[in-house]
Amino acid sequence: MVEVGPPVQNGSENGVPKSGTFSLHNILSADHDSEAIENHPALNGEISRGWDEEATNRPAAEGCCIECEDQPAQLFCENCADAYCDVCYSAQHRKGSRKTHKTQVLESSRKPREQVEAKGEDHVRLQMDTVEDDDGDEDWEPIASAQPSGAQPAMGSTVGEWFVDRSRFIPLRLTLGERKFLRLLEAALSVSEYTDKIDTLSFGQSKAKRIVAQIKELCAIMSGLLLSADYKAGQELFQDRDFQANEDFYQTVFELGRRHKIMNPDKMRTTYGKLIYILQDSQAPEVKDLLGFSCVKPINTVYSVLKESDALDMLRDDLINPATQEIHSEGRSRREIQRDIKTKERAIETLSSRYQRRGLSQETLRQCLYSIGDNHAFLRVNRDPCERMIKYLQDHFHPTQAKDSKNSLAIRSGKGGARLSHDHSKQYAYVIQSLTLWREILHDMFHLWSLAEEDLLSDSISYRLRDTGQGLNRVQPSPKTSRLMHTILHKAQKSVGSWVGSSVIHMGDHNVPNALLFIDKYTQIYRILLPICNTLNQIPNLMDKPALRSYIEDDFGSAENLTKEILSDFFRHGFDGSGADNFYDAGSCIDGRLTSAWNWCSTLEKKRFFPIFLLTGFTGFDGDW
Repeated sequence: MVEVGPPVQNGSENGVPKSGTFSLHNILSADHDSEAIENHPALNGEISRGWDEEATNRPAAEGCCIECEDQPAQLFCENCADAYCDVCYSAQHRKGSRKTHKTQVLESSRKPREQVEAKGEDHVRLQMDTVEDDDGDEDWEPIASAQPSGAQPAMGSTVGEWFVDRSRFIPLRLTLGERKFLRLLEAALSVSEYTDKIDTLSFGQSKAKRIVAQIKELCAIMSGLLLSADYKAGQELFQDRDFQANEDFYQTVFELGRRHKIMNPDKMRTTYGKLIYILQDSQAPEVKDLLGFSCVKPINTVYSVLKESDALDMLRDDLINPATQEIHSEGRSRREIQRDIKTKERAIETLSSRYQRRGLSQETLRQCLYSIGDNHAFLRVNRDPCERMIKYLQDHFHPTQAKDSKNSLAIRSGKGGARLSHDHSKQYAYVIQSLTLWREILHDMFHLWSLAEEDLLSDSISYRLRDTGQGLNRVQPSPKTSRLMHTILHKAQKSVGSWVGSSVIHMGDHNVPNALLFIDKYTQIYRILLPICNTLNQIPNLMDKPALRSYIEDDFGSAENLTKEILSDFFRHGFDGSGADNFYDAGSCIDGRLTSAWNWCSTLEKKRFFPIFLLTGFTGFDGDW
């Protein structure tokens, strides 16, 4: 049992803190002096901003874009009488009468633009947010087959800088010792009621008391973690009340949870959001000042570990490809599999012995290689279903013409719950571009996740607690995540050759309140596509059983007809703009496409081919596949 000494009297009178002092003992004690709290320097001097206050509207800085307010203005629109950066001008003048507006190149941007043109670099003009939906008036043309971007170098080829660039955002796999601390963190978060107590509209409490409540909750979690992990250190913590001396421990434990979640999106589904919100609050200047230290540190990545020991050349070694390859067993003999396993093990041992040095052990190098292999596994599970669905679309449907009504992908607004009206060729283009975009997003998911955490844990970007129609949510801008997302969107648009529908990306509004919900939304894509791909893949096995073969032929005619019926229904009604709470939130925007796919999943039980899903082992879109 830990013995806690009497309250420390330094800087206090009769156990009551003096004005301007706020010790850790006061944070953990049950009673608080309201006057002392209100007079604390961290809460004085200026009005606290963030959490549930609206940010003051400020004019754009001189020389900056009138729209985004953080990029240098490059073009002046004579009709609008406003200055824009290239990206925002393209977004605001993409269609309608604004396309005819006249512009002038600003003097401040002439020199950089001339340098870019001299180097022969392509000028990238991203398709950003537009408030209008362009379902019916956007010109489009038939598209060619989209090719994956940034593909991994082929086996036996020179790897170049591919692994170096990729490793910047690949988290390092957890060691056995780190997993013990991870279990402590998950246990503490699972019993915490942090968000239930903090994310409420407490009109009866002052802002100072809400800050104290956050500090108490955060300190209680950290104290329990340290005491559970190391009894002696925990005892010293309770005796000395010194959290600041254990800053490295707290930062490390919280970083382990964040790193584990990025590598395993299916894990910590109820605790990760709570962890991020705790860390988000701990970054507030008022809370950080009272706490005395920061709870956040950068994620340990493969790149950061190797760069620290000057061993990045390992990522340029051609043996990195066989050392990190994922070995598949489908359709291969045991002998071939064993040969690949031995090749991989030899490559790992060769690289780890070749690049080991003082401060960088062979075991750490193996962890780096295994982490890259984990990334390949993530891509196979999450990104590859998108490629398989694109292949199904190209193999079973013509891009411009439908043979008959059963092979047509045409949809009409108001029919079957659809909110959009597309003929066959336009719907074909709409589906393939949506799947291509999802593939590109998942290909760069680790990069997106890294920027999402930077936005969420920024000490300069505050959030507002708002009722978004789905309960109280933290609405927060995500500039870094948004810019990368627009870059990915531009890449997808360029790869498919045309674009049907809207280019709006919701971020920091009532549809997608913050980067955490954005990431959570797109990590669910494989949960939609993988069960469909597995069901289609199992149909030939069902045909091998006489009773099931008879059922399929009687109800659907043939296995080919069954496959086409499942695909055509998904490609029509999984991309029809439905699923939103109201008409204005539905449509062809970037996030609305995923909403429509989820809506199709909720209606699967009503489809006449639903028994086929059950016969192939389907348990739900949230099950294990």
